[in-house]
Amino acid sequence: MMEERSWVRRHDREMQFSVLRESRGRFWSGFQARIYEASAGYDETLFVNHNISMHVGAPVLVTTRCDGSVMHRLQVPGDLKIVPSGFSRVWEIERPTLKLSILVSPALVRTAAERMGLDPARVALAPQIQLRDPQIEHICWAIKNELETDQPLGALYADSLGLALAAHLVRRYAPRSSPRVATGLSKRQLRRIIDYIRDNLANQLTLAELADVVNVSPSHFNLLFRQAIGLSVHQYVIRTRVEFAIHLLLNEKLALSEVALRAGFASQSHMATCMNRIAGVTPGALRRNAT
Repeated sequence: MMEERSWVRRHDREMQFSVLRESRGRFWSGFQARIYEASAGYDETLFVNHNISMHVGAPVLVTTRCDGSVMHRLQVPGDLKIVPSGFSRVWEIERPTLKLSILVSPALVRTAAERMGLDPARVALAPQIQLRDPQIEHICWAIKNELETDQPLGALYADSLGLALAAHLVRRYAPRSSPRVATGLSKRQLRRIIDYIRDNLANQLTLAELADVVNVSPSHFNLLFRQAIGLSVHQYVIRTRVEFAIHLLLNEKLALSEVALRAGFASQSHMATCMNRIAGVTPGALRRNAT
Protein backbone atom coordinates (compact mmCIF):
# COMPACT_ATOMS: atom_id res chain seq x y z
CA MET A 1 0.00 0.00 0.00
CA MET A 2 1.23 3.54 -0.80
CA GLU A 3 1.29 5.80 2.24
CA GLU A 4 2.25 9.38 3.16
CA ARG A 5 4.90 11.03 1.02
CA SER A 6 7.10 11.79 4.07
CA TRP A 7 9.23 9.31 5.93
CA VAL A 8 10.43 9.34 9.53
CA ARG A 9 13.62 7.28 9.68
CA ARG A 10 13.64 4.72 12.49
CA HIS A 11 17.28 3.61 12.20
CA ASP A 12 20.49 5.62 12.49
CA ARG A 13 22.74 2.87 11.19
CA GLU A 14 23.36 2.01 7.56
CA MET A 15 22.71 -1.50 6.30
CA GLN A 16 25.56 -3.93 5.96
CA PHE A 17 25.47 -6.31 3.00
CA SER A 18 26.84 -9.83 2.77
CA VAL A 19 26.89 -11.27 -0.77
CA LEU A 20 26.15 -15.01 -0.75
CA ARG A 21 26.13 -15.74 -4.50
CA GLU A 22 26.76 -13.54 -7.55
CA SER A 23 27.06 -13.76 -11.31
CA ARG A 24 30.42 -11.99 -11.54
CA GLY A 25 32.82 -13.99 -13.71
CA ARG A 26 30.06 -16.04 -15.35
CA PHE A 27 30.04 -14.03 -18.60
CA TRP A 28 26.35 -13.12 -18.46
CA SER A 29 25.43 -10.51 -21.09
CA GLY A 30 23.57 -7.31 -20.26
CA PHE A 31 22.67 -8.08 -16.67
CA GLN A 32 24.11 -9.13 -13.32
CA ALA A 33 22.56 -10.85 -10.31
CA ARG A 34 23.41 -11.54 -6.71
CA ILE A 35 21.85 -13.04 -3.61
CA TYR A 36 22.68 -11.08 -0.48
CA GLU A 37 21.79 -10.70 3.16
CA ALA A 38 21.11 -7.20 4.47
CA SER A 39 21.34 -6.25 8.13
CA ALA A 40 18.75 -4.16 9.96
CA GLY A 41 19.06 -0.45 9.16
CA TYR A 42 18.59 1.82 6.17
CA ASP A 43 20.15 2.17 2.72
CA GLU A 44 19.92 4.70 -0.09
CA THR A 45 21.12 3.82 -3.60
CA LEU A 46 21.05 5.67 -6.93
CA PHE A 47 20.83 3.05 -9.68
CA VAL A 48 22.74 3.37 -12.95
CA ASN A 49 21.16 0.16 -14.26
CA HIS A 50 17.55 -0.97 -13.90
CA ASN A 51 17.18 -2.81 -10.60
CA ILE A 52 14.75 -5.67 -10.09
CA SER A 53 14.82 -7.09 -6.58
CA MET A 54 12.85 -9.98 -5.13
CA HIS A 55 12.36 -10.90 -1.49
CA VAL A 56 13.60 -14.48 -0.99
CA GLY A 57 13.95 -14.73 2.80
CA ALA A 58 11.58 -14.91 5.75
CA PRO A 59 8.80 -12.27 5.91
CA VAL A 60 10.03 -8.90 7.17
CA LEU A 61 8.57 -5.44 7.70
CA VAL A 62 10.01 -3.04 5.10
CA THR A 63 9.70 0.68 4.47
CA THR A 64 10.61 1.83 0.95
CA ARG A 65 10.67 5.26 -0.70
CA CYS A 66 11.13 5.89 -4.42
CA ASP A 67 10.04 8.74 -6.72
CA GLY A 68 8.00 10.41 -3.97
CA SER A 69 6.00 7.32 -2.98
CA VAL A 70 6.37 5.53 0.35
CA MET A 71 5.39 1.95 1.11
CA HIS A 72 5.38 0.37 4.59
CA ARG A 73 4.33 -3.28 4.73
CA LEU A 74 5.30 -6.87 5.38
CA GLN A 75 7.28 -8.33 2.49
CA VAL A 76 7.11 -12.06 1.76
CA PRO A 77 8.99 -14.32 -0.70
CA GLY A 78 8.14 -13.35 -4.28
CA ASP A 79 7.46 -9.67 -3.56
CA LEU A 80 9.21 -7.51 -6.16
CA LYS A 81 10.54 -3.99 -6.65
CA ILE A 82 11.50 -2.30 -9.92
CA VAL A 83 13.74 0.76 -9.68
CA PRO A 84 14.61 2.11 -13.15
CA SER A 85 17.97 3.53 -14.14
CA GLY A 86 18.46 7.05 -12.81
CA PHE A 87 16.13 6.63 -9.84
CA SER A 88 17.10 6.57 -6.18
CA ARG A 89 15.62 4.10 -3.71
CA VAL A 90 15.68 4.33 0.09
CA TRP A 91 14.64 1.40 2.23
CA GLU A 92 14.65 0.41 5.89
CA ILE A 93 14.16 -2.89 7.70
CA GLU A 94 13.80 -3.92 11.33
CA ARG A 95 15.84 -7.14 11.10
CA PRO A 96 18.12 -8.97 8.64
CA THR A 97 16.62 -10.12 5.35
CA LEU A 98 17.56 -12.02 2.20
CA LYS A 99 17.23 -10.55 -1.30
CA LEU A 100 17.84 -11.41 -4.93
CA SER A 101 19.00 -8.30 -6.79
CA ILE A 102 19.19 -8.12 -10.59
CA LEU A 103 20.79 -5.22 -12.48
CA VAL A 104 19.60 -5.00 -16.09
CA SER A 105 21.56 -2.67 -18.38
CA PRO A 106 19.64 0.01 -20.32
CA ALA A 107 21.28 -1.44 -23.45
CA LEU A 108 19.56 -4.80 -22.91
CA VAL A 109 16.19 -3.06 -22.44
CA ARG A 110 16.79 -1.07 -25.65
CA THR A 111 17.52 -4.33 -27.49
CA ALA A 112 14.24 -5.80 -26.25
CA ALA A 113 12.35 -2.64 -27.24
CA GLU A 114 13.79 -2.71 -30.76
CA ARG A 115 12.79 -6.34 -31.15
CA MET A 116 9.21 -5.44 -30.15
CA GLY A 117 9.03 -2.62 -32.70
CA LEU A 118 9.27 0.17 -30.12
CA ASP A 119 11.34 3.31 -30.35
CA PRO A 120 13.95 2.77 -27.57
CA ALA A 121 14.07 6.53 -26.96
CA ARG A 122 10.42 6.39 -25.87
CA VAL A 123 10.78 3.44 -23.51
CA ALA A 124 10.72 4.61 -19.91
CA LEU A 125 10.22 2.11 -17.11
CA ALA A 126 8.17 3.31 -14.15
CA PRO A 127 9.18 2.58 -10.55
CA GLN A 128 7.23 -0.21 -8.82
CA ILE A 129 8.04 -0.39 -5.11
CA GLN A 130 5.60 -3.20 -4.27
CA LEU A 131 4.70 -5.67 -6.98
CA ARG A 132 3.54 -9.23 -7.61
CA ASP A 133 4.20 -10.39 -11.17
CA PRO A 134 4.15 -14.17 -11.79
CA GLN A 135 6.29 -13.96 -14.94
CA ILE A 136 9.04 -11.85 -13.35
CA GLU A 137 8.89 -14.04 -10.24
CA HIS A 138 9.35 -17.19 -12.36
CA ILE A 139 12.41 -15.69 -14.08
CA CYS A 140 13.86 -14.51 -10.77
CA TRP A 141 13.54 -17.95 -9.15
CA ALA A 142 15.25 -19.46 -12.21
CA ILE A 143 18.10 -16.93 -11.91
CA LYS A 144 18.40 -17.64 -8.19
CA ASN A 145 18.60 -21.37 -8.88
CA GLU A 146 21.28 -20.79 -11.54
CA LEU A 147 23.34 -18.83 -8.99
CA GLU A 148 23.01 -21.50 -6.32
CA THR A 149 23.31 -24.76 -8.24
CA ASP A 150 26.55 -26.73 -8.35
CA GLN A 151 25.80 -27.49 -12.02
CA PRO A 152 24.95 -24.14 -13.69
CA LEU A 153 23.48 -24.39 -17.17
CA GLY A 154 25.83 -21.67 -18.40
CA ALA A 155 25.92 -18.23 -19.97
CA LEU A 156 23.65 -19.11 -22.88
CA TYR A 157 20.84 -20.15 -20.53
CA ALA A 158 21.39 -17.10 -18.32
CA ASP A 159 21.34 -14.78 -21.34
CA SER A 160 17.96 -16.23 -22.31
CA LEU A 161 16.62 -15.43 -18.84
CA GLY A 162 18.02 -11.90 -19.01
CA LEU A 163 16.44 -11.24 -22.39
CA ALA A 164 13.12 -12.69 -21.24
CA LEU A 165 13.18 -10.39 -18.22
CA ALA A 166 14.04 -7.32 -20.30
CA ALA A 167 11.30 -8.13 -22.83
CA HIS A 168 8.69 -8.53 -20.09
CA LEU A 169 9.71 -5.23 -18.49
CA VAL A 170 9.26 -3.47 -21.83
CA ARG A 171 5.99 -5.22 -22.59
CA ARG A 172 4.41 -4.66 -19.16
CA TYR A 173 5.99 -1.53 -17.72
CA ALA A 174 6.90 0.70 -20.70
CA PRO A 175 4.97 2.46 -23.52
CA ARG A 176 3.77 0.35 -26.44
CA SER A 177 3.58 1.10 -30.14
CA SER A 178 2.80 -0.88 -33.28
CA PRO A 179 5.30 -3.75 -33.65
CA ARG A 180 7.36 -4.27 -36.77
CA VAL A 181 7.00 -7.55 -38.61
CA ALA A 182 9.95 -9.85 -37.94
CA THR A 183 11.67 -11.60 -40.83
CA GLY A 184 12.98 -15.15 -40.50
CA LEU A 185 16.48 -16.55 -40.77
CA SER A 186 17.49 -17.42 -44.31
CA LYS A 187 18.70 -20.96 -45.09
CA ARG A 188 22.22 -19.56 -45.46
CA GLN A 189 22.06 -17.85 -42.04
CA LEU A 190 20.67 -20.99 -40.42
CA ARG A 191 23.42 -23.15 -41.93
CA ARG A 192 26.05 -20.65 -40.80
CA ILE A 193 24.85 -20.57 -37.21
CA ILE A 194 24.46 -24.37 -36.97
CA ASP A 195 27.99 -24.82 -38.30
CA TYR A 196 29.29 -22.22 -35.84
CA ILE A 197 27.64 -23.98 -32.89
CA ARG A 198 29.04 -27.37 -33.92
CA ASP A 199 32.54 -25.92 -34.45
CA ASN A 200 32.55 -24.19 -31.05
CA LEU A 201 30.77 -26.64 -28.75
CA ALA A 202 33.69 -26.76 -26.33
CA ASN A 203 33.47 -22.99 -25.76
CA GLN A 204 31.17 -20.95 -23.51
CA LEU A 205 28.68 -19.81 -26.15
CA THR A 206 26.60 -16.68 -25.53
CA LEU A 207 23.51 -15.29 -27.25
CA ALA A 208 25.35 -12.11 -28.20
CA GLU A 209 28.15 -14.13 -29.82
CA LEU A 210 25.76 -16.35 -31.78
CA ALA A 211 23.56 -13.43 -32.87
CA ASP A 212 26.64 -11.64 -34.16
CA VAL A 213 27.35 -14.56 -36.51
CA VAL A 214 24.19 -13.71 -38.49
CA ASN A 215 24.24 -9.97 -37.70
CA VAL A 216 20.97 -9.66 -35.76
CA SER A 217 20.18 -8.47 -32.21
CA PRO A 218 20.35 -11.14 -29.47
CA SER A 219 16.63 -10.99 -28.60
CA HIS A 220 15.66 -11.01 -32.30
CA PHE A 221 17.98 -13.95 -32.94
CA ASN A 222 16.53 -16.01 -30.10
CA LEU A 223 13.01 -15.71 -31.53
CA LEU A 224 14.05 -16.32 -35.14
CA PHE A 225 16.07 -19.39 -34.17
CA ARG A 226 13.12 -20.90 -32.31
CA GLN A 227 10.87 -20.22 -35.31
CA ALA A 228 13.33 -21.97 -37.63
CA ILE A 229 14.35 -24.94 -35.43
CA GLY A 230 11.47 -25.37 -33.01
CA LEU A 231 13.84 -25.16 -30.03
CA SER A 232 15.38 -22.29 -28.11
CA VAL A 233 19.08 -21.65 -28.73
CA HIS A 234 19.93 -23.08 -25.31
CA GLN A 235 17.90 -26.26 -25.92
CA TYR A 236 19.49 -26.78 -29.33
CA VAL A 237 23.03 -26.33 -28.01
CA ILE A 238 22.42 -28.81 -25.16
CA ARG A 239 20.99 -31.38 -27.59
CA THR A 240 23.93 -30.88 -29.96
CA ARG A 241 26.36 -31.36 -27.07
CA VAL A 242 24.59 -34.57 -26.06
CA GLU A 243 24.75 -35.89 -29.65
CA PHE A 244 28.46 -35.09 -29.88
CA ALA A 245 29.15 -36.67 -26.49
CA ILE A 246 27.35 -39.85 -27.58
CA HIS A 247 29.47 -39.92 -30.76
CA LEU A 248 32.67 -39.61 -28.71
CA LEU A 249 31.59 -42.26 -26.22
CA LEU A 250 30.84 -44.76 -28.97
CA ASN A 251 33.83 -44.00 -31.20
CA GLU A 252 36.67 -42.73 -29.01
CA LYS A 253 38.47 -44.25 -26.03
CA LEU A 254 38.35 -41.13 -23.88
CA ALA A 255 37.75 -40.67 -20.17
CA LEU A 256 34.25 -39.45 -19.35
CA SER A 257 35.69 -36.18 -18.03
CA GLU A 258 37.47 -35.59 -21.36
CA VAL A 259 34.27 -36.30 -23.29
CA ALA A 260 32.41 -33.75 -21.13
CA LEU A 261 35.14 -31.18 -21.74
CA ARG A 262 35.18 -31.66 -25.52
CA ALA A 263 31.39 -31.51 -25.73
CA GLY A 264 31.28 -28.25 -23.76
CA PHE A 265 29.60 -29.44 -20.58
CA ALA A 266 30.39 -27.74 -17.29
CA SER A 267 31.32 -31.07 -15.70
CA GLN A 268 31.04 -34.84 -16.07
CA SER A 269 27.94 -34.87 -13.85
CA HIS A 270 26.37 -32.07 -15.92
CA MET A 271 26.88 -34.19 -19.03
CA ALA A 272 25.29 -37.21 -17.34
CA THR A 273 22.26 -35.17 -16.25
CA CYS A 274 21.67 -33.72 -19.72
CA MET A 275 22.24 -37.02 -21.51
CA ASN A 276 19.90 -38.90 -19.23
CA ARG A 277 17.19 -36.26 -19.69
CA ILE A 278 17.49 -36.07 -23.48
CA ALA A 279 18.65 -39.56 -24.52
CA GLY A 280 17.37 -41.58 -21.57
CA VAL A 281 20.78 -43.11 -20.82
CA THR A 282 23.84 -42.17 -18.76
CA PRO A 283 27.33 -41.97 -20.31
CA GLY A 284 28.54 -44.96 -18.29
CA ALA A 285 25.58 -47.12 -19.26
CA LEU A 286 25.90 -46.13 -22.92
CA ARG A 287 29.55 -47.16 -22.98
CA ARG A 288 28.92 -50.43 -21.13
CA ASN A 289 26.08 -51.41 -23.47
CA ALA A 290 28.22 -50.68 -26.53
CA THR A 291 30.93 -53.17 -25.53
